[in-house]
Amino acid sequence: MFTACLTRRRGDRGEQAFIQSRRPPRLRVRLLLCGIAALLFQPTPSRAQEPVPAERVAAREWYRDAKFGMFIHWGVYSLLGSGEWVMQNRGIRVPEYEWLATTFNPVRFDADEWVSLAKAAGMKYITITSRHHDGFSMFGSRVTKYNIVDWTPFRRDPLKELAEACRRHGLKLFFYYSQLDWHHPDYWPRGGTGLNTGRPDAGDWNRYLDFMDAQLEELLTGYGPLGGIWFDGMWDKPDAAWRLDRTYALIHRLQPAALIVPNHHKSPLPGEDVQTFEQDLPGANTAGWNNAEISTRLPLETSLTMNNSWGFNVTDRNFKSTTQLIHYLVRAAGNGANLLLNIGPRPDGTIQPEAVERLKEVGRWMDRFGSSIHGTRAGPIPPREWGATAQRGDTVFVHVLNWPDRQLAIPALDRRIMSARHMDTGEVVAFTQANAGITFTLPPVNTAIPDRVIVLVTSR
Repeated sequence: MFTACLTRRRGDRGEQAFIQSRRPPRLRVRLLLCGIAALLFQPTPSRAQEPVPAERVAAREWYRDAKFGMFIHWGVYSLLGSGEWVMQNRGIRVPEYEWLATTFNPVRFDADEWVSLAKAAGMKYITITSRHHDGFSMFGSRVTKYNIVDWTPFRRDPLKELAEACRRHGLKLFFYYSQLDWHHPDYWPRGGTGLNTGRPDAGDWNRYLDFMDAQLEELLTGYGPLGGIWFDGMWDKPDAAWRLDRTYALIHRLQPAALIVPNHHKSPLPGEDVQTFEQDLPGANTAGWNNAEISTRLPLETSLTMNNSWGFNVTDRNFKSTTQLIHYLVRAAGNGANLLLNIGPRPDGTIQPEAVERLKEVGRWMDRFGSSIHGTRAGPIPPREWGATAQRGDTVFVHVLNWPDRQLAIPALDRRIMSARHMDTGEVVAFTQANAGITFTLPPVNTAIPDRVIVLVTSR
């Protein structure tokens, strides 16, 4: 799921001049950091929530309806084909990484192709890394020359092209922005990572925060209406004074409908609009850092890698199957959450064929069953081993994902079932409803179909 150089690139002294005038399988160190965070970064006592403006209320509802988005991790790190944490993992120093950035030239990047693929998959929005932890800006920035337009032979702004393509195709665009920076000299004191990049052991933290806000202002004023800003990296310095009130106010002043999605692995803070869970469904904690209480008032999201890497990893062939991805999407919807499914494009701007194939297959499933996902809320029965439920109004969608038998018993509903039909064929599904629960006689198992969807029309 990213400084100004007035006379030279090496060392990027221009950053200082300007200021003065979701992890390898995200790195085992994350587990240590998050353990520290649990001790040092306890949520502050909640204070009364300020009224949320109508624009953001509407944006939150749109977000809840969207249910499915594309996450894109793409940047200089893609050149080395070892994931987005390669600068940290290999101990690459700033001058070396700056040279690497001069070779980044994704000549085969096609914004319309990327957006068309997301749309065909049934996705409603895209979240792309505008700046990852390596500190390189994937957009044309006036406050730093360390960006794709000024630093590379590519000389184009892919985020501007992507924003225009999203508007043409009717998708919303979110910008991922890393608060953690392994390049900027003023990211000081250091956090738990980026300790061996060769920066001086000094800096001005407030200058760094000013730099971040200046870049955020560029993103919020130069790319049209955005879906929001997706933050990551605050867990690196959990006890730092991040000036969130000021930054969040800047975002909401410049774009009142923009949502703030913070990947800080803690309970939502004032001004935030979505609670996101990395590599886990809400309530699960297989990743080791998703232990925050689940919000009952904000939209929820889960982000997921398609293989085991966020950024392009040429040796990571452990792609999830299309069936696994569909099941994860269904279970996310059953939890009332969106699925933000990641791709890591190659350094030339193309998308790995394994990812393209799976997205097209998910899209064909969504063409048939997407109405059981889009616009739904968490179902009346929480997800079970056999599957999940989602609902929209008086319609309940029963997704049978993992059940070999013809008879399926589920807990009782607080409403009467008027009809039950198989979503794919329209055939009537026999059922019995009693106070103790409901039993369905399912269609025969078809291993070619990853999900048997039963549509219940109910009446209270």
